[in-house]
Amino acid sequence: MAPLRDRLPRLLVAIRSLLFWSLVYGYCGLCASFYLLKLLWSIGTGPTQTFRRAARDHPPAGLNDPSLGTHCYVRIKDSGLRFHYVAAGERGKPLMLLLHGFPEFWYSWRYQLREFKSNYRVVALDLRGYGETDAPLHRENYKLDCLITDVKDILDFLGTNTQQIVTCQPRFWGGCLSITLKYILRHPAQLFKSSYYYFFQIPWFPEFMFSINDFKALRHLFTGHSTGTGRKGRPLTTEELEAYIYVFSQPGALSGPINHYRNIFSYLPLKHPMVITPTLLLWGEKDAFMEAEMAEVTKIYVQNYFRLTILSEASHWLQQEQPDIVNKLIWTFLKEETRKKD
Repeated sequence: MAPLRDRLPRLLVAIRSLLFWSLVYGYCGLCASFYLLKLLWSIGTGPTQTFRRAARDHPPAGLNDPSLGTHCYVRIKDSGLRFHYVAAGERGKPLMLLLHGFPEFWYSWRYQLREFKSNYRVVALDLRGYGETDAPLHRENYKLDCLITDVKDILDFLGTNTQQIVTCQPRFWGGCLSITLKYILRHPAQLFKSSYYYFFQIPWFPEFMFSINDFKALRHLFTGHSTGTGRKGRPLTTEELEAYIYVFSQPGALSGPINHYRNIFSYLPLKHPMVITPTLLLWGEKDAFMEAEMAEVTKIYVQNYFRLTILSEASHWLQQEQPDIVNKLIWTFLKEETRKKD
């Protein structure tokens, strides 16, 4: 009996692992089947439209708007990658680093670049694989450790001791995955909202599905009734939407961003590093991809002052949809933290 008792914990771990990966690959197959049916339906109802793509040879004017800041590039020595960022505000001011999510790029912070440049050196970065930043070919180059190292290297390059890091995904990758997987086990509805995690595990097919019908799926993310902006705030203008289509319609522009997700299950077993700085978390009540109840769960990962604000009727694209409210909340938080230090 003793040898059996000794082997039992390992056996339970193996069974849990088998069940978990069965769920992952089973749901990947289900998602692939669903999108394959959508593709076949699209081809059957409009084959010409399905494979039509408009020519986009020149960037929309908004991407070169001087009021947003200066386009800059830096090549990081260790990785050899060239990073693109847009900077606004005087050098020497406290740094505010803005990190985007998917499917976004530096431009998603246009309202914040204008707003905070009076007091900060505001830098909106294109992450590895996005926009004008280099995109390595192999998926192994998109692991979480690479992303963390990139941010550290950029901070070292920008060279300031006073830093505010703002991300449109405060449940950023490691924390996001940890919270989401635990939450899914207790709230199966989140499994459907996170279905893109699983769909993106499939090679090349997600990129193809995003590109058909002249990037209709990408448009839908920002304009759809359930996923888009504009319920209570600003819908994207035609020019703003075209900026996203232009960037992600460039050759290979979708593979890098999606490769981040293709590594998402390689982070297991999950570590739980704690956030030790004061944290403001803004969450959209109508976020189509993350249930609002998940916001409360995130506070267990913060070992410092934590403030959660859920914006009524807001979508996933907070800083674009309700920029005035978001900017005000960030100003208030930063000023309060400055007073505490003084």
